Amino acid sequence: MTAVRGIRGATTVELDDPIEIVAATRELLLELIECNGIVSEQVAGVWFTTTADLRSEFPAVAARQLGWVDVPLLCGQEMPVPGGNPRSIPRCIRTMILLNTDREQSQMCFVYQRRAQAIKDELDRVRAGDLPEPAHLSEGAPA
Repeated sequence: MTAVRGIRGATTVELDDPIEIVAATRELLLELIECNGIVSEQVAGVWFTTTADLRSEFPAVAARQLGWVDVPLLCGQEMPVPGGNPRSIPRCIRTMILLNTDREQSQMCFVYQRRAQAIKDELDRVRAGDLPEPAHLSEGAPA
């Protein structure tokens, strides 16, 4: 049965530079395409987000350059969580690909590159039952 599955990925850049943002996003998308066997006709849509310190280019430019001209794309900015949330990664680009597929969600390959590998490490801890506390609780603020 065909269903829509979500595929996550993230990467980072060293500078808020248009060339670097597009190159890193392209590298991320190419790895996601390869490890999931994605063809553009399967893609229902793609969301990209960036941290507030990236403003010089839309990551979706990389998808257009790969030929995803009929795929709906959306770029947004991540919410700034106050207090220097430890789960925040500077100069981070994230994506969520919505894919029409017969495969199960557990068969989707997620990709985390560069400093964004920390996201995968946290997901692995959550899967193992080590749930992170919300930032406002770990700082001793009232709930």
